[in-house]
Amino acid sequence: MKKELLIASALTASFGLANVAEAATASYSGHIKSGVTGKDLDSTSTGNSTYSGNNLSHFAISISETTDSGIKISTGFTVINESTSAVNNSGLTLTFTDGSALDLISAGNAYGGHLATVPGASGEMGVSDTSSNHAPTDLDWADTSDAVGFDWSSAADFGGIDGLTVGLSGAFGDDGDVSSAATADTSYSVGATLVTTAGDSTVTVGGGFILAGTSNQFATNDMANSAAVSASAVTGDLSLGVGYSTGSGLHDSDGATAGQTDSASIVKVGAKYVSGDITLAVGYLDGEAKDSVAPETDGASVDATTQTSASISYAVASGVTAILGYTDRENTDEGTAQTEHSGTSWYVGATVSF
Repeated sequence: MKKELLIASALTASFGLANVAEAATASYSGHIKSGVTGKDLDSTSTGNSTYSGNNLSHFAISISETTDSGIKISTGFTVINESTSAVNNSGLTLTFTDGSALDLISAGNAYGGHLATVPGASGEMGVSDTSSNHAPTDLDWADTSDAVGFDWSSAADFGGIDGLTVGLSGAFGDDGDVSSAATADTSYSVGATLVTTAGDSTVTVGGGFILAGTSNQFATNDMANSAAVSASAVTGDLSLGVGYSTGSGLHDSDGATAGQTDSASIVKVGAKYVSGDITLAVGYLDGEAKDSVAPETDGASVDATTQTSASISYAVASGVTAILGYTDRENTDEGTAQTEHSGTSWYVGATVSF
């Protein structure tokens, strides 16, 4: 052991690193969600009405340090993420002195990162869907890229325009892509957010575009080709939001064989009102797409998902929130209603955050 320590000290000194700090600054955060989820499906089969305990955990470590020139270097990892126990490592983020930031490795895309937030209901209620229904359920449904890439975001007031931030991202694939699967190859994305005031309201408008190629040798679609836009307005304790996304792409249910998604679109609207320790929230989404089981064949029949949700949250104590939520979801696959995957769901529980 003594020999190994001497060698390590010699190597450190040889690279001029003898005075480098031994550890960056670390912090942690997380939450535990505990409650009961119930479901009442539209199907008439036995067991269509159920309820069960629901326990989910999230624990994350954030690590950062600032260089002598003022550049902040940060990263982190998630030890437990909701219902899985897999470790999820972040890439590197460089935050510069002018307020701009550069994400490297598993960086994500400007496409979804600059959208305005559309309020929605809280809670762990939900009705599962079939794997063959490819109607989008979120505005950034086409967010895909290889891990080898970057995502740059400007500082505020870009170009001298008050409240404007812009983003640019790119990723360059070919790290184990399967030629017959739906995998992202080279991708590019842009986004922008504008925050302004209108009377007593703060208005945020954001949007993005993504174009992601694929290594699939049979595909006639790109892996993703989508544009999204959303807007929100906050007046006192009331928040309102609306968003729309459209495009086309590929889907993959088994990680080996791709299918085609065409005419995909989604509309989301939501509202939130805060009164003291109580928060009321409602949300609605309507998504649809035409899909096929082959990457070179245009989608024909329509898949669709509509969902209306509402929740009441109460701040019991610092870091502790009680939640009552309800949702009503209807799923259609290839133009046929899926009663086994449509119905209502409720949730009663609490979230403890730290």
